[in-house]
Amino acid sequence: MDVLQLVVIGALGAMATILTNRGIAIFNDGLRPIMPEYFDDHAISRQELAATSFAVSFGLVIGFGIPVSIGASILLIHSVLLMTDIIGTWTPNTKMGLVLAGVLGAAWGIGLTLGLQFIVDLFALLPVNFLDALGAVGNPIVVAFSLFPGIAVAYQHGFNKGALTAGVGAFVLVLVRQFGTFNLPGGQAVTISAEGMTLLTGMLFMLYFAVRVKGESTENQNLVNIFAERVKKIRKNMILLSLTGGLVAAATSLTLIAGDPISLSLMDSGQFGEAALAAFARGIGFIPLVFSTAIVTGVYSPAGATFVFTVGILLQGNPIFAFILGALVMLIEISLLSGAAKGLDRFPGVREMGEHIRSAMNRVLEVALLIGGALASEQIAPGIGFFWVIGVYLLNRTAKKPLVDMAVGPVAAIVLGIIVNILFLLNLWTPAA
Repeated sequence: MDVLQLVVIGALGAMATILTNRGIAIFNDGLRPIMPEYFDDHAISRQELAATSFAVSFGLVIGFGIPVSIGASILLIHSVLLMTDIIGTWTPNTKMGLVLAGVLGAAWGIGLTLGLQFIVDLFALLPVNFLDALGAVGNPIVVAFSLFPGIAVAYQHGFNKGALTAGVGAFVLVLVRQFGTFNLPGGQAVTISAEGMTLLTGMLFMLYFAVRVKGESTENQNLVNIFAERVKKIRKNMILLSLTGGLVAAATSLTLIAGDPISLSLMDSGQFGEAALAAFARGIGFIPLVFSTAIVTGVYSPAGATFVFTVGILLQGNPIFAFILGALVMLIEISLLSGAAKGLDRFPGVREMGEHIRSAMNRVLEVALLIGGALASEQIAPGIGFFWVIGVYLLNRTAKKPLVDMAVGPVAAIVLGIIVNILFLLNLWTPAA
């Protein structure tokens, strides 16, 4: 871990927390609509805002962000920015509170980065090393992510079009796997990514079906007119927001963070082209959500519509260029906020597509991470792993405060690894040969 990495992640933590403290940006989509109740309407107290922030974010940090990060040694952005949401709302809305927010946010970013590496190193020292097995948690994601366009099409346009999209994608996957490697005139072998081509094919189908939906709407136009002052508030802070977007891109280019479990797994396996494509698709899905909530609340996201992650992946190992381009992308997003929102009124299918993309990606991730957790657990404890994960998954659904479904697979595998080590120390477990 070099000094530049710590500086970048510390600066990101500080900036994100400061923006939260001042009600400029919030990462948690569920918390963003609540911010005006404190900053604009004064309908709730600072204590109530802080308690709400903790309630909606802390479980995701502990139960989702950190466990998914451990398996790949790359921080899932949720583990960073959901906590900066909490810190920013818990620190006072004063000058001293602002300074405290920045210090604590920087400490969280740096501490989490060093702590994750410490945990990884600690796992490697355990008598039964299950760290390698945890890598299997992300294996199904690499293939599964290319399926989500077909699922999104099915959600939006019905089974037949969804099956067509998925079927053509499967054909492309098989075709490229069989014939996607060839030699250039100089003798250098080139391999086309089967998963990347499958995803690209599915996205083309998804966009084609979406733009064919006809209709005119003034929904977003009305929102822009009604909440014009809140749009001005975002534009007033566009420099701070752009700097934060640049830091997100720089941290991604240093392979410190990833925007979602799909691109995280792909980055961890060295498939940066596919990771960039997955991050770009996710950005398309988040445009309607981020833009509409920004217009209504006057609060943006520190990662914008998430295209800054795509920038960071494409500029892997070039944090300075990633910072500059990431900041520029965020500036463009904010500048186009009203225009893009109004433009979506002309294409209702594209506007609705965003929700279906997010739903499809979440469902694919839930299944892929559950399967990955089961595969990892079976490696850790052959003959027991599948029983363990399926049992944990179903019992979790009966709990008063269940883990989110996406977290069950990774958490179950980590807990099983710890239990196996305890049993080994008690001479009650013998690792498989």
